[in-house]
Amino acid sequence: MTFWDHIDELRKTLFYPFVALIVFTAVAFIFKEPIFSILLAANSPDFITYTIFGNSEIISETGVLVELINTELPAQLIVHLKVSLYVGLIFTLPYLIYKLFKFASPGLYDNERRYSAWILFFSFVAFFTGILVNYFVIFPFAFRFLSSYQVADQVVNMIAITSYLDTLLILSLLMGICFELPIVSLLLAKLGVLTSKFLAIYRRHAIVAIMIIAAVITPTTDIFTLLLVSVPIYLLYELSILIVKISERKKSLDTT
Repeated sequence: MTFWDHIDELRKTLFYPFVALIVFTAVAFIFKEPIFSILLAANSPDFITYTIFGNSEIISETGVLVELINTELPAQLIVHLKVSLYVGLIFTLPYLIYKLFKFASPGLYDNERRYSAWILFFSFVAFFTGILVNYFVIFPFAFRFLSSYQVADQVVNMIAITSYLDTLLILSLLMGICFELPIVSLLLAKLGVLTSKFLAIYRRHAIVAIMIIAAVITPTTDIFTLLLVSVPIYLLYELSILIVKISERKKSLDTT
């Protein structure tokens, strides 16, 4: 195939995921109530995380932790459209990656095709695991702390719905990316850029970097929330060392 034939084939490959994105976004827009009930669940004192670790006090008359407000006329519609698009992207992403992998697979050897398929699978698992960890652990505690923090009694917290959802979505994205650390480490090791010895030597430096990253992700003075973020990332770092070490041993056995 010529270069332009490849471009035309890529255009056809991207067409169906684009249609899927429109369909999933439209479906998400229709099912507004169940989607927003999931996204706003952390504002309820009956949320499963609060039940396990201790119920939060109800600080509003409507039975929620804080009153989420809207300050701009079109903001709620924009939030609805934005959330629908995010949900559509989440559901379309696996199909898009599959189509791109299918597009590139003819140029791969059989072993490379199998290896790439497993990498893609575990990448999806790691990414969505990071989102779930944020949803059930990190965001509820961060939200409970930040929504109840006051510099003075005269200052009342009135949280905008846009602030709530933006924080939830950004944290979910960041934690999803952080959980890709073992996969990225394995790929770099396969390319010969990274070694388990290097990761082990700079473990202390990594701990400091992890604490800084955790502080950026959760800008609170709550040490418990900081540990909720930093401990999983550190465990992922240790898992990266183990995975790279196993990959190095397998590579040495194959060469011998």
